[in-house]
Amino acid sequence: MSDPSDHELIDEALGGSDEAFDALIGRYQKRLVHSLEYALGSREDALDAAQQAFVSVWRNLTGFRRNAAFYSWLYRIALNAARTAQRRQRVDAASLDRLRNHGELAQDSAPSSNPDHVVTSAERVELVQQGLHSIADEFRQPLVLREIDGMSYEEIAEALDIPVGTVRSRIFRARQKLIQRLKRLFPDEW
Repeated sequence: MSDPSDHELIDEALGGSDEAFDALIGRYQKRLVHSLEYALGSREDALDAAQQAFVSVWRNLTGFRRNAAFYSWLYRIALNAARTAQRRQRVDAASLDRLRNHGELAQDSAPSSNPDHVVTSAERVELVQQGLHSIADEFRQPLVLREIDGMSYEEIAEALDIPVGTVRSRIFRARQKLIQRLKRLFPDEW
């Protein structure tokens, strides 16, 4: 017997089956968190956004349009939750900056960097992730969905609610920007 389709699980969940909803979420949880981790730059942020998305999906499952892929809908909800959280963090950071500027908080001194320091593999990964996160969100999101999550251009267009042509151009531009950044970080390797 084959696994039930997303639509069958959705119908069962709408009928009150917690097990069907759990199976649906279990089907996509790792994939969603993994994609969000690359998109957001933090596992904690990815887990928070995924959790918020699952709660939102549970509450709004009746609003799912059957002509869309469930994962695309889920990803869009998670991405919106992450953007909302990021806006809140920017407001909090701006508040802290104002306090610092008024001398109400002491600033930590940044550790000096050692130019002779050898970059380890983990540090290289971190630098590549920083390069990825230096790309504007509108370009980074399609690139992450394509390269990390393996989604098709059509699936990305659906998940981000943009035309396929826009997806293609944004991925192209994101790749160019990432290559430029990596050339500056690793000039000896290009």
